[in-house]
Amino acid sequence: MRLYHNPRCSKSRQALALLAEREVEVEVVRYLEEGIRVDDMDVLAGLGGIVRAKDAGKECMAGLTNTEEVKALLTGQPKLLERPVLIRDGRAVIGRPPEEILRLLDP
Repeated sequence: MRLYHNPRCSKSRQALALLAEREVEVEVVRYLEEGIRVDDMDVLAGLGGIVRAKDAGKECMAGLTNTEEVKALLTGQPKLLERPVLIRDGRAVIGRPPEEILRLLDP
């Protein structure tokens, strides 16, 4: 289980705290420093709302017509990844609100 985390983001910190409260072991990926893992790109690119539309801008968002374009954008500009994102067993959920990540904790 991996959490894509930005420590400067309050929602991301809240999600990490929720996992810690439940004593869930999670690998924390600081994507702004480490980038986004290639093996997570497919699940991330297929997730609706994964690109921070406000930061990307209308023109950029209009140009995203398929998952390959989303992957290319996030690879080149990981700061546009919505956060936090929890990935488990090939599924992902955006933690907005942070409690959304709890959906992936149940088998």
